[in-house]
Amino acid sequence: MNSTHKHQHGGKSSELIVDTETVLELLDITPGQSILDAGCGNGYMTKLFSELTGIEGKVYAIDAHENSIENLKSEFSAENTEVHLASITERMPIEDASVDLVYLSNVFHGFTDGQISSFKKETSRILKPSGRLAVLEFKKEDTGFGPPLNIRYTPEELEKAVGMKAELCSPAGSFNYLSVFRFE
Repeated sequence: MNSTHKHQHGGKSSELIVDTETVLELLDITPGQSILDAGCGNGYMTKLFSELTGIEGKVYAIDAHENSIENLKSEFSAENTEVHLASITERMPIEDASVDLVYLSNVFHGFTDGQISSFKKETSRILKPSGRLAVLEFKKEDTGFGPPLNIRYTPEELEKAVGMKAELCSPAGSFNYLSVFRFE
């Protein structure tokens, strides 16, 4: 991995290429859970998480792209959801040990080594004991679109970058896979 690469997403959504039904099945979300949709983009997963966690749950939607956040705020509002313009590689407006699941969709490949380190530290801070980090990424194969092949991760490379073995790794549509890590 090139430690200085910087891939710009520009607030693009991966909604049309992600098999959300499979992702939700693999994540096994239950009412009352607290979830961070990190790098939420247009918020398509935020909306689903909000519905699944119910009024007893909490969903945080965070993205660094102002247009994405403004659009999400203007089109979606739920009592159990907070939407924030913030970087997921810096301190987020979330209490320590308060989140059951951090979900990151097609963003990890754009991190520099320093951002990976900061993201892992922040994820460790906000996750409850035995909380989970779910990383959805592009398969490391030519898909004709998406990030350059040289910055994509194989599941094994992702495990090395995260610094732990995934408890689950599964295809999530034709172009993506989902790896889930449990923080102990």
